[in-house]
Amino acid sequence: MKHPFATLSASASRSLFIVSLVLTVVLMMAMNSLGSGLNNPTAPMGIISFELAGTLENAERILSTWDAATLLRLSFSLGLDFLYLVVYATSISLACLWAGKVWQRAGWKASIIGSLAAWGLWLAAGLDAIENLALTRLLFGERLGWLPLVARWAATLKFALILLGLLIALLGLITFLVYPRHKAAA
Repeated sequence: MKHPFATLSASASRSLFIVSLVLTVVLMMAMNSLGSGLNNPTAPMGIISFELAGTLENAERILSTWDAATLLRLSFSLGLDFLYLVVYATSISLACLWAGKVWQRAGWKASIIGSLAAWGLWLAAGLDAIENLALTRLLFGERLGWLPLVARWAATLKFALILLGLLIALLGLITFLVYPRHKAAA
């Protein structure tokens, strides 16, 4: 099935990519700023430690190390992440589709990988939303044992799909730079 972004014109795709990439970087910087102070011996990776806690006991232990101001920043960061997941999924999806076009113009059958990865980024965004909902419920006091496990699995799969998308985009860029431009121009 063709990815909806694949129907965009080259100029619309490029414009959407630039806007979503800029927003991705701006939101990433804002969330990193909000996340400062979350790192501690119990949560050495800050919010990522919370995402990957896996058990209610671990999640409660992490939450107990953060003061009220830190928890407020965490809740704002989780809310902001709902916007962030849309823009990072859009920018990386477009980059994957571009990589597929580069490979297609080079005559390589691997071009379908770009489209599959673009769909995978939308799945990653959905998993990110599920993770955020589970973490928000924990943050607001729900103590259901399955919430940290859902957050861990969603986060793990999300990170894998994002890394795969970034790798495909990078390989597309390398192909574009190395392969003769008259054959691989996108």
